[in-house]
Amino acid sequence: MRARRWSAVPSLALCLTPLAACAPAAPAPTPAATATALPAGVSVELRQARSDVAARQASVRVINASDQELRIGPVSVVDPRFEAPAERLVDRSSRLRPGGAVDVHLQLAPVACGPGIESQGDKATVTLQYERDGVATVARVPITDPVPFVAALHERECLHERVLQAATIAFGSFASSPAGMPAELTLEIGPPARAEGEGRPGPAVRLVGIRETNLLTFEGLAPPGMLPLDIDLDGRPATVPLPLLPARCDPHAVLEDKRGSVFRVLVEVDGAEGSFDLAASEELRGRLLDWVAAWCGYGVD
Repeated sequence: MRARRWSAVPSLALCLTPLAACAPAAPAPTPAATATALPAGVSVELRQARSDVAARQASVRVINASDQELRIGPVSVVDPRFEAPAERLVDRSSRLRPGGAVDVHLQLAPVACGPGIESQGDKATVTLQYERDGVATVARVPITDPVPFVAALHERECLHERVLQAATIAFGSFASSPAGMPAELTLEIGPPARAEGEGRPGPAVRLVGIRETNLLTFEGLAPPGMLPLDIDLDGRPATVPLPLLPARCDPHAVLEDKRGSVFRVLVEVDGAEGSFDLAASEELRGRLLDWVAAWCGYGVD
């Protein structure tokens, strides 16, 4: 489907000679009207599917309970808890019939952290450009997440930023294993990445544990659900081995994987407990899925 243009440049007529008659310029399209509300029967809400978590994406669901068709163009969400608006991922328009709904995918910006920011979720707005009966309109209205996810995401990512002031934490090497034996994934801890001249000390951080995922477990190797750790992140490099086993061996667990390589890391920051998500890179995620398939005895020629 070819995307519609939502802005227009007025046409110019050019006379080639003084004696030539100039044809009248084509009328410029009427600029989009602005509105503070959506049409009656049309509503919006912010959602995040499990498959969007690792990529930090979300979607605006537009629900058309009116009796007229809409065509949805650019969409963006402004929320004080993020550094920039969340913009539509694909530059296109979406046809929305009466009684239907459409999910417009967005890329979330980095979180904005600071005193009081976490309480400003009621200021989130969506700007949505739509066309109805040939009339283009721009609406800017409040938006909420009825299945809440933004507040928890903001809390986790701001906590992660505080942890990064004390140390960097990332997945390192991965050594696969034959069936019946645990593989080993390493957690690499390094000094904090501070800007030049930024010498202030980071918070006191202790690594408490790491939780299993729906696909990967420490079963038989640690207490159920979590691998306990007791590591002070004092700026010294360290390598922590994480023994892994598949948590399940049904093929669709790999084929439909969404969060199987996103681990929840438990920490204490200045004595307060918290957690954040640590996702494997796409390259590492592929290796983990290949290993689970081989370990479980499927996906091998």
